[in-house]
Amino acid sequence: MIRLPQQDSSLSRIVLLFAFATPVLAQPPLQTLIVGVDHRTTTSLNGDWHYLIDQSPGRALYTPTGSINDKSYGMNNHATIVGPHNEEYDFSTAPTLKVPGDWNTQVPQLFNYEGVVWYQRDFDAQPKPGSRTFLHIGAANYRSHVWVNQKRVCDHEGGYTPFDCEVTSVVHTGSNFVVIAVDATRLVDGIPSVGIDWFNYGGLTRDVSLVTVPKAFIDDYDVHLAHGPAWQAGNTELTGYVHVLDAPAGTAVTLDIPEAGVKTTVSTDAEGRAPFTVKASKLTLWSPESPKLYKVTLASGDDKVTDDIGFRDIRVDGTRILLNGKAVFLQGANMHAEAPVRGGRVNTDQDVTTIFGYLKDLNANFVRLAHYPHDERMERIADRDGIMVWSEIPLWQHISYDKPEVYAKATYMLNEMIRRDRNKASVILWSVSNETPNNATRTTFLTNLANEARKLDPTRLITSAIIGPAAHGNQMVNDDPFTKALDVVGQNEYIGWYTGVPEDADTMHWTLPEKPIIMSEFGAEAKAGNHGATNQRWTEEQQAYVLQHQLTMLAKIPQLRGTTPWILMDFRSPTRNIPHLQDGYNRKGLISEDGKKKQAFFTMQKAYKDHTVGKPE
Repeated sequence: MIRLPQQDSSLSRIVLLFAFATPVLAQPPLQTLIVGVDHRTTTSLNGDWHYLIDQSPGRALYTPTGSINDKSYGMNNHATIVGPHNEEYDFSTAPTLKVPGDWNTQVPQLFNYEGVVWYQRDFDAQPKPGSRTFLHIGAANYRSHVWVNQKRVCDHEGGYTPFDCEVTSVVHTGSNFVVIAVDATRLVDGIPSVGIDWFNYGGLTRDVSLVTVPKAFIDDYDVHLAHGPAWQAGNTELTGYVHVLDAPAGTAVTLDIPEAGVKTTVSTDAEGRAPFTVKASKLTLWSPESPKLYKVTLASGDDKVTDDIGFRDIRVDGTRILLNGKAVFLQGANMHAEAPVRGGRVNTDQDVTTIFGYLKDLNANFVRLAHYPHDERMERIADRDGIMVWSEIPLWQHISYDKPEVYAKATYMLNEMIRRDRNKASVILWSVSNETPNNATRTTFLTNLANEARKLDPTRLITSAIIGPAAHGNQMVNDDPFTKALDVVGQNEYIGWYTGVPEDADTMHWTLPEKPIIMSEFGAEAKAGNHGATNQRWTEEQQAYVLQHQLTMLAKIPQLRGTTPWILMDFRSPTRNIPHLQDGYNRKGLISEDGKKKQAFFTMQKAYKDHTVGKPE
């Protein structure tokens, strides 16, 4: 039994009478995930939400009765509410949090809180006959349970991808209310697991909105340049599919790209999928130098969505990465989804504009969005500004690779990431992991996942960031068997910071797979404004000195096709607590968390301007 909110006629008093009783499934059936929500007309639910903290779900507010094995929240018993005092919980008297936003940076007392927070807000709705309504949540970290008007409408696990809950049957004309329990507890069998080197921001961290669509509507689509076995100059063939949810076979779908001279009508099959292949009369391919986007309109019945899509080809030729048939070198940086200056999770246009301003100033054409899918605004602006993107799911060091339910979660998150961003021209690399232990169980897990990524999207390159191996004298050998499953190999190393001294890089000899290599992490920590000798740790001078020697080493690696120093900007981490130097931040940023550029920024800026590493062919 789950007892849900009670309400009076005016919704002025809403009482918390909840109990967690149904665990979130490790691999639930795929929920509806509506692609291109940010290009639809929606009703924003951003703003002030009331909240209540539940520090001990199943204990503080609830008395256990009955007996079921509910492992969802570490409880051994079914939890229900007893006692008249519980009826006095009232959301209308509760404080508020801004949505989107994390609770950590909004409420000082919640800065280090990792648990359950209940969110609530009232909203007005005017549902139309023959339409459907979905609650769209851009991201909520980490597990979410959603009720609308006392009805549980969906659950979701995963802190960095969107999900949609259909609320058609529970929303009524006039006043409604939604309650979302968000649990930021780190789990051993979660993705990521318990040990992470970035801040675990909790809450409704991205936009929340209501989406109204016709009864049968376009929920997914893929429009891309035809990707044959070899690059063909002058190729203007577009292919893909449009999926119309709940459409009968034979439903007409129109694809219209006026600027490219494309207009065609195709029909859905029994599964609601309408594949197409069509020639554009003219086509300018997307690239960093010319990030051309086309207005693409898809229509079926009463539904229509218009998206901005670029068309390009990305592939590997030996040890080269080819963009539109031309070899490209990826000059970039890593980036966590942490807002410049104000801190907290990235969730505004200004956050993203500032970040991409830093990248452009760095002379970058590439960014690795570590270590999880970022706000969709990142890829949108990357499309617009011509910055190529590496996107990955949060499989890191401490994952339970031996458990099938964890693999199920990984495939689910991979599916959500690819489904959301497959129409973003900027995304050229799907990454399935970062710094994972080298053992057979993990290798099988990740190899299968890499193959799943190819099945979901055969038009992009698959990568992962490999850590190690340890140096043996001046020899570094990457013989990780997982690299066989990758198109492009990411290599992390910290010579001069975690191992050896900066000068060791000058004579280091690398043995790497005969594949394109991206040096996906390297660098050193420095507190902005801390100055000293080049051999003095934590100084800006030493950080720049480490990068200078890295550049000397990197120029000697023949397969090198990209560099992303760790990291563009200092970011919060619970493991970085050296007083006066870290103070809760990983200080490897080229820029401080408050926007101050360190000497290391200018070192990389000049190297990218001069093409010190990876000169264009």
